[in-house]
Amino acid sequence: MGDAVFLKALTPEAQVCLGAPRVKISMYPFRVGRESRVRHVHTSVDRRRWGTAHNNDLYLQETGKVLNISREHFQIERREDAYYLVDRGSACGTLLEGIAIGGNRAGGQQQLSNGDVIIVGTSESRHVFKFVIDGDKNNLTDSKIKIRSDGSKSRGKLLHYSCRSQ
Repeated sequence: MGDAVFLKALTPEAQVCLGAPRVKISMYPFRVGRESRVRHVHTSVDRRRWGTAHNNDLYLQETGKVLNISREHFQIERREDAYYLVDRGSACGTLLEGIAIGGNRAGGQQQLSNGDVIIVGTSESRHVFKFVIDGDKNNLTDSKIKIRSDGSKSRGKLLHYSCRSQ
């Protein structure tokens, strides 16, 4: 399976975490979770080289009283000719094309398809990405999800659930 695989930012917050509009995924599993060690996160998709063990390949910054993203939230795995989103026992789960995967520390997984939208945490999370296989131009250049002033998103089928346990 020699396809190029990308994680594309669909919101400004996601782009800040990626450090670019999109990033190529070249190592599996590709782990994603919340940065909890520092207040200001320097954008980096590379594995940490701080001399300490790392839990994630991509660290997402989240501030506020209610957190949607767990420190070890989800990972993307490659198995033979398919890719999977696997919840790592997160508190709030992940929305994949509007369907909740995991949450309440239960774990879960779902096969990924080209163009799938991934919302990390609840539907209120501003960390929204698109999973792209092979650099399909339509998937790399389409418009971003717009976030309204009330926090709702203007595109896609979204579940509205909230995370109470942290």
